Amino acid sequence: MTSTPDVAQASAQSGETVTKTFREAITDALWEEMERDESIFIMGEEVGVWGGTYAVTRGFHDHFGEKRVRDTPIAEQAIVGAAVGAAMNGLRPIAEIMTINFAFLALDALVNLAAKARYMFGGQFKVPMVVRTTTGGGRQLGATHSHSPEHIFAHFPGLLVVVPSTPADAKGLLKAAIRNDNPVLFVEHSTLYQTRGEVPVDDYVLPLGKADIKREGTDVTLVSCAKMVQVSLEAAKELEKEGISAEVVDLRSLRPLDTDLVMESFRKTNRCVVVEESHALYGIGAEVAARIQEQAFDWMDAPVQRVATEDVPLPYSRDLEQSALPDAQKVVNAVKQII
Repeated sequence: MTSTPDVAQASAQSGETVTKTFREAITDALWEEMERDESIFIMGEEVGVWGGTYAVTRGFHDHFGEKRVRDTPIAEQAIVGAAVGAAMNGLRPIAEIMTINFAFLALDALVNLAAKARYMFGGQFKVPMVVRTTTGGGRQLGATHSHSPEHIFAHFPGLLVVVPSTPADAKGLLKAAIRNDNPVLFVEHSTLYQTRGEVPVDDYVLPLGKADIKREGTDVTLVSCAKMVQVSLEAAKELEKEGISAEVVDLRSLRPLDTDLVMESFRKTNRCVVVEESHALYGIGAEVAARIQEQAFDWMDAPVQRVATEDVPLPYSRDLEQSALPDAQKVVNAVKQII
């Protein structure tokens, strides 16, 4: 008995922006929400002294105190399980898991407890909790730290999965996730933390489950999320040199999945390439392709193409790792197959 996301469009009214890194945008969202609501607390490995794996919460322990910034053992199932209990008892926990690969250790707490509690108790309990984690390759962290399995978690009803690609989206979507009464897996790509972008200075909240067009085009739709949005934008620039106009759709969340915007774009371009950092087999590209076939078959001028990570555990060697991951040239090649 989960409700649909209930956070409205941003309250950013002044129009003023400031340049921020992705990391700073996440930090600002957490800080502002903790100042706003005393029921929010943060928990995870080294989130206090060290500020978490990527120093997002550095300084929080000194300001908010140990009751609201709580270091935990290296025990993902315990971290998420405790967050579920806290959420069901009126608090709003934000749990940090070092990498989404380790979230499999907390799979039972995420998909059997958090995702199903509202349904199984007939709506008597809310589960307002966020699990922040990182995803993605490109940093030579080895196979057990580098994969992108966020689409697996999106399989389960009741668990929202959010995947921002820009600093502005990261801040607005994280604030929405914290205020939502459902459990949210908030996935941050590890190579995006130093990317920069304009972020509204107002307290603004983006609606969950709404995709965004990052670049308009007329010849082909590139559908992606997280780091792959940047790859798609790079590919679009290369395609433009050859007279091909690519529209880039940023999903921004995998559950809810905004197929309305995807279909709107596809009915304009009649061609689609899905770019994902996960493996193609059973991936988000397969879902998007299936929905296009079901909902927009009459507009289809070519088969939907998929660009994804090679079907191997991600190598440690930098050259092999980069070779296995999607890049702009692979996207360009896929587009040329259908243009």
